[in-house]
Amino acid sequence: MTIYAIGDIQGCADSLNRLLETIGFDTGADHLWLTGDLVNRGPNSLETLRDIVALGDRVTAVLGNHDLHLLAAAAGVSELAPTDTVRGVLDAPDATELIDWLRHRPLLHYDGSGDRLLVHAGLPPVWSLDEALARGREVAEVLIDDGWRDGLRTMYGNQPDRWSADLAPEEKRRYAINALTRIRFCDESDGALEFTNKGAPGSQADGLKPWFDFPRRGGYTTHIIFGHWASLGLLRRADVTCLDTGCVWGRALTALPVDPPGDPISIPCA
Repeated sequence: MTIYAIGDIQGCADSLNRLLETIGFDTGADHLWLTGDLVNRGPNSLETLRDIVALGDRVTAVLGNHDLHLLAAAAGVSELAPTDTVRGVLDAPDATELIDWLRHRPLLHYDGSGDRLLVHAGLPPVWSLDEALARGREVAEVLIDDGWRDGLRTMYGNQPDRWSADLAPEEKRRYAINALTRIRFCDESDGALEFTNKGAPGSQADGLKPWFDFPRRGGYTTHIIFGHWASLGLLRRADVTCLDTGCVWGRALTALPVDPPGDPISIPCA
């Protein structure tokens, strides 16, 4: 068995299927880790979701910000923008089943045997690993609850951008969602989340640095696999791996053999 991690698919179903063919994915033995943003902006979010769901327990996927946006639209708490390409999911005859599958995905997946963490965007430097896992579980519990629609009403907003144990429950969930699915840069002085700068490291405003360049609270050594940052592209370090190679922007979709480890495999995207 091989575990392959794949970066942001964003509705590029044809590219996903070509990549699975390229790596020789064995549906009876191999396993996929998906970094989130399964849907939106690409040409076929509906087919992408159906193909992933059809793989059953061969897939471990975490939620990205675009996946949460689809859930919010399905819940009636957010309107689709002209650039959104998920209307086909909402109008599909199997929409209820697809949305239910999506809302049962976590924000984090921790593999204790390999001390590896799968997340869409990253972890805020003010959290320990245990706190990140706990906050992710809190959001997941809301999403799988029968009242999940109401739980998403407070999802949107850039505040609070600083973590505090004194935040209200809905503020804690909003911070957790923003941190785990939107983080790129943080303020060097206090670790506050910053959402304006989206370019590659080195292009940011003064006083900001990538979340993965901060010391880790608690000193955990877990390897973090993430996506979300297309302008960063493929990044492989001892502590982190970024796999968002910009498929939806016409660049590439990338798979990385995680266990046993191997070299990244990419295919060009239309």
